[in-house]
Amino acid sequence: MAAKKKLSFEERLAQVEALIGEMESGALPLEDALRRYEEGMNALAALEKELRGAQQRLTVLRRAADGTEEEVPLEVEE
Repeated sequence: MAAKKKLSFEERLAQVEALIGEMESGALPLEDALRRYEEGMNALAALEKELRGAQQRLTVLRRAADGTEEEVPLEVEE
């Protein structure tokens, strides 16, 4: 069996949008609609987690000398 390709954020978001389209069509039986809803909610939670991680990588909060907070780009070491 071939290894599953890891989908990009955008590809996974498109899948969620397709699930929403299926559900909005009204053509799914109730049990299938509930299953799709659960899949969509799980996928959205994973996407939100990925977005939070990306945001943390891009920005860090640093206390300025006067005690206020300012956003500072995170420098990634490679």
